[in-house]
Amino acid sequence: MTLTKTICCEQDACHEYLQMGWRAPRGRIAMISMHTCPLATLGGKNTGGMNVYVRELSRELGRRGWAVDIFTHAQSLERPAIVHMARNVRVIHVQAGPVQFIEKNELHHHVPEFTKNVIKLVAQAGIRYDSVYSHYWLSGLVAEGLRRAWGTPIIQMFHTLGKMKNHVAQRDEDRELDLRIQEESRLMSTVDCLIAANPIDRQHMVELYGADPRKMKIVPCGVDLSLFRPIPQAEAREELGIPADKKLVTFVGRIEPLKGVDTLLHAIALLVERRPEWRERLILAIVGGSAEDDIESMTAEMRRLRELRSELGIRDVVTFFGAQGQETLPYFYAAAESVVMPSHYESFGMVALEATASGTPVIASEVGGLTYTIRDGENGFLIPPKRPDLLANKMIELLENRALRARMGREGSERAIRFGWPTIADSILTVIKEMAHAWVA
Repeated sequence: MTLTKTICCEQDACHEYLQMGWRAPRGRIAMISMHTCPLATLGGKNTGGMNVYVRELSRELGRRGWAVDIFTHAQSLERPAIVHMARNVRVIHVQAGPVQFIEKNELHHHVPEFTKNVIKLVAQAGIRYDSVYSHYWLSGLVAEGLRRAWGTPIIQMFHTLGKMKNHVAQRDEDRELDLRIQEESRLMSTVDCLIAANPIDRQHMVELYGADPRKMKIVPCGVDLSLFRPIPQAEAREELGIPADKKLVTFVGRIEPLKGVDTLLHAIALLVERRPEWRERLILAIVGGSAEDDIESMTAEMRRLRELRSELGIRDVVTFFGAQGQETLPYFYAAAESVVMPSHYESFGMVALEATASGTPVIASEVGGLTYTIRDGENGFLIPPKRPDLLANKMIELLENRALRARMGREGSERAIRFGWPTIADSILTVIKEMAHAWVA
């Protein structure tokens, strides 16, 4: 069956919702996530906090009776064209170019075809959307074409900014395309509403891109408090097969230079040097990228980090666990004495929020959104980036002080309550309704 034929018409879709006990949708939202699918395993290529944001926000909106269609690039013939992800929520895989993984910088060439196919599919289905919520700059380009076709306002969230990534890039190959910077600058002025994850994100858009503060709304990212919650450490370690007498530090995230994993490896080497008696009991768990035995899918950054691990003499301490499913992450957080985020830049830092919600203190770089999520001395520590000596000091402090870990864990899980997805969805729905009203007026 073709993709076109699998999309129901408006009447059939509502009938389907009613048949399954769902309420007729209060409204419709087109969620655009062109370069990455919310169903993808976290920690792999192009997958991270944005995937979680799109997936979990859409689920919460669906629970409220809103119909959400998430349009993403089709990367596999094995995955159905339409996946009913949750109540009132569908993921629609749109073909544009080859049906395979395409690097983000190459995917730009397929934006016109992607946009054209979305417009065609929606027209044939007879669906109308109240708003378009686009994520990342590529999706913003798609949203512009959809607005021209549908007369629907654009709400845009960038998640990361090219200028900020270039500001911290250490190598030429880590720099973002000039095209991305140009398109981000243009989109800042053309979209109808910009979502900033925190005041720092808002400041970056205003100062670096000249974004109009009047069209900006601050709505933080959220966390699933039913999934990420304090779990007894012994239970979490039993689930993961980690002995109770080990000292565990965890990193969760994509494996790319921006995440500063090399700083973490240097810090672990310093820690072992300062506390040699811990070597046989210490584990650094790297969650993301490829696992130890997955040689074929290893990226250049993974190879570099594995070589660095050997050079530093910490092969027996550092384990690469590879990308993990969302249901497994709470155990990695809860099993650890601390979660470390040595990033050079984070617009928000969803891992930090998930870890603190799980009752685990976070040691994070004092950059971007991490300074909003982590309160130094309260739910974790903030340190300057690229300082393995300071990072080692803070890891030792938490590993040696059970009472401090417990206090920071309690404060972190209490603070995380304000970031539950129902609260975030309330804020986003307020924006959507305001934009729809202003657009009609």
